[in-house]
Amino acid sequence: MFWLSHHHPDEYNRTYLFGGARVCARCLGTYPVLLAVLVALFAVRAPLRWALDVPVVLALTVPALADWAVGRFRPASGSNAVRTLTGVLLGAALGRSLYVHLQQPLPAVLLAQGALVTAVAVPVILATYQRPRPG
Repeated sequence: MFWLSHHHPDEYNRTYLFGGARVCARCLGTYPVLLAVLVALFAVRAPLRWALDVPVVLALTVPALADWAVGRFRPASGSNAVRTLTGVLLGAALGRSLYVHLQQPLPAVLLAQGALVTAVAVPVILATYQRPRPG
């Protein structure tokens, strides 16, 4: 069930097992929090600009990026509790940037977040791309 877990069998240590379905540990933290933050921001009609939007969103994104990058280089490292926690932080960051984006497309906060993710993800993916998969 790929929509619940995008991990291959050799990465099942990065998932939780619920009733026979594997769920990605980080995604389990990310998506419910993203939805909750998005709904809450719309419910309170939060402002579209906060002075600390960019630094806060970037700070909340960094732990998930760092944990993901370390996991790409050392697949057996880390824990699902940490992945879920970093997912919660990422979900809060994504919720805020998506809230603004849905009302003012491509805001600075979303562009900064996208630039950060790209700056980390591209080199990490390129460095680990040819690594053979176990099994």
